[in-house]
Amino acid sequence: MDFTLSDDRQALVDVLSRFIRERYSLSLRRNASQDAPGHDSGTWQQLAEIGVIGALFDPEVGGYAGTPYDLIAIFETLGHGLVAEPVMPVLMAGTILAETRPDLLEDVISGEAIVVPALFEAAGRYDHTIVQTRAAKSGTAYTIDGAKAVVLHAEAANLLIVSAVEDSGDVGLFLVPTDAEGVFLRGYPGNDGTRAAEVSFTSVAVGEDARLGDLSLADAALAKGSLALCAEALGIAEWLKTATLEYLKTRVQFGKPIGSNQALQHRMVEMVVRIEQMRSAVINAAAALDGSDELARSRATSAAKYTIGTSGIEVAEEAIQMHGGIGMTMELDMTHYARRAVLIDHQLGDADHHLSKYIASAAA
Repeated sequence: MDFTLSDDRQALVDVLSRFIRERYSLSLRRNASQDAPGHDSGTWQQLAEIGVIGALFDPEVGGYAGTPYDLIAIFETLGHGLVAEPVMPVLMAGTILAETRPDLLEDVISGEAIVVPALFEAAGRYDHTIVQTRAAKSGTAYTIDGAKAVVLHAEAANLLIVSAVEDSGDVGLFLVPTDAEGVFLRGYPGNDGTRAAEVSFTSVAVGEDARLGDLSLADAALAKGSLALCAEALGIAEWLKTATLEYLKTRVQFGKPIGSNQALQHRMVEMVVRIEQMRSAVINAAAALDGSDELARSRATSAAKYTIGTSGIEVAEEAIQMHGGIGMTMELDMTHYARRAVLIDHQLGDADHHLSKYIASAAA
């Protein structure tokens, strides 16, 4: 099978790579994460202008790409540059909107609006089906009460897609403006340099048209979000490999580069093997995502997330170890890549969660 990028996809990757190299820096990233909205609005607009957001969605809804392999190309490039913009949560929210409110995607693709999902609660941890937030209907309106945990880039969002239990007992998805009366956000920076928020809803009134559909709409969004995270982790791992190899070639001890040490050479080979395993898992997940078998999609996504979670952390740890004491300092760019690699494992389900999910699906 040929995994070579198409000309259009390669052109987008080249433009995005050049933009990150010339216009985006870790200092800009760190400064943006210190306070709301938690990202650089100028960078977000430029990502929209060069077509990154549009490439997340199908032409039928106003985008121009949107295949799983497009997602891999984009997010691997973003990971290589350690870009902390809300691209992944917008992908997830946009996937839901594409099925329910495609008219809203025009502003999302142009960068004018940011919509993110708020699907997880403290009681459910990684299980989005455990929902305690309520949506009581009165006439043609709904009143939402409850709370959501670790909502990525909530402070940057204009709209949230919130899961809530309806009077019937079913769980629905609702579009809630972040500036609506009764919505409270407590934002904070994560250890990886991105921002999230705890969001509470107290008697938040929304119209009947705010209901997007039932919770099953979130399944495809979560699968795409997981694929995006896996591809981002792959880009980070490739960057760590390149940085570590360069360090082994240039760091001299006892009159020769430390990379001449055979034990370190073996460890470098193990790092490369881990990265190839990650790449294979990501490609497998993309192939399943492109198919119609929901069980195969779920299993391949969990397998990829497990592989990324375990191998990605091992690559990060090896990079730190082979850099020695300097690998523990915040002054080194590599440290920030390693921290992001570790945190990716905990987003949308860690390795243990997805291993259990894979085992359960295999027994089904």
